[in-house]
Amino acid sequence: MLCLATLAESRLRSAVRRKPEPITRLPMPVDIQRIEMDQLACWRVRRGEDELLIAEQGAQILSYRQGDAPPIIWLSEEAAYQQGQSVRGGVPVCWPWFGDLTRNPQGVQASYHGEQPAPFHGLVRTLPWQLREQRSEGDTAVLEFHCPQALGQLPGWPHRVELALQIRLADELELSLSSRNVGTEAVAISQALHSYFAVSDIRQVRVEGLAGCPYIDTLLDWQQCRQQDGDLAFNGETDRIYQQLPTTLELIDPAWKRSIRLTTRGSRSAVLWNPWIDKAKRLSSFADDAWQRMACIETANVLDDVVVLQPGQQHLLGVSVTAIPAL
Repeated sequence: MLCLATLAESRLRSAVRRKPEPITRLPMPVDIQRIEMDQLACWRVRRGEDELLIAEQGAQILSYRQGDAPPIIWLSEEAAYQQGQSVRGGVPVCWPWFGDLTRNPQGVQASYHGEQPAPFHGLVRTLPWQLREQRSEGDTAVLEFHCPQALGQLPGWPHRVELALQIRLADELELSLSSRNVGTEAVAISQALHSYFAVSDIRQVRVEGLAGCPYIDTLLDWQQCRQQDGDLAFNGETDRIYQQLPTTLELIDPAWKRSIRLTTRGSRSAVLWNPWIDKAKRLSSFADDAWQRMACIETANVLDDVVVLQPGQQHLLGVSVTAIPAL
């Protein structure tokens, strides 16, 4: 009996000392294909069961989902894929100004010399961008688009800036918008990654991370509000410009049992927008009830957060989007 007990004890000590075998995770298969969606050339990126759609026009992400889960990036059910027209939803690139040019700082306004009224959200959303590179790094898909017209060929905007958007798809979606001034004079820009996020019900979600941040409410005649009190819940039309933000915000969605975490780079401002009931009825390519299913959190450089690029200087505006299951 003693021998048997000693043998059992010896085997137990051996099992405790033995290190567990490392778990080898097989890389996700990555597939990148060029497709046509009505008038637009697009790229479909598949990583395992995840799918990302990108239009060459405007280098605009159209949609993003992971497997059978609800979409992360929202695309309008009534979206039109027409040349010269930004697609409703996804992530339009607003550059070299955001929104109404006349609401931008004077330096941004002065950069535009066009005879025609300045279009909302800048000059590059409906231009054909070029795919500079596509590659796989293990199970990460990487695509890089650039906008050659930004090198002095934008109407009414004579500056020369190398403008590129890098998109990386791994367990998270990472966007990096790079602007490098290759001209001989300083140039001021405002910009945004105008991200539409899918939600179960806008009335049930909230945005965490805004507490204590000052904001401007554009619906109250651009009134400067002192600070956000706690999380932001949506209970009506919302159009706010938040400033002095932390690097991380979370869109918490109890019904879908997840949150969408946004981690930003090169940005201290964001625009939060939902049109609600009445305005939704006036929007193009937007169903009357679509306001319930989306929330815009737009990583930006706006107002006091605009960027002034000296000759040779570069700025990177970025956001990483991660879906996190609720505990």
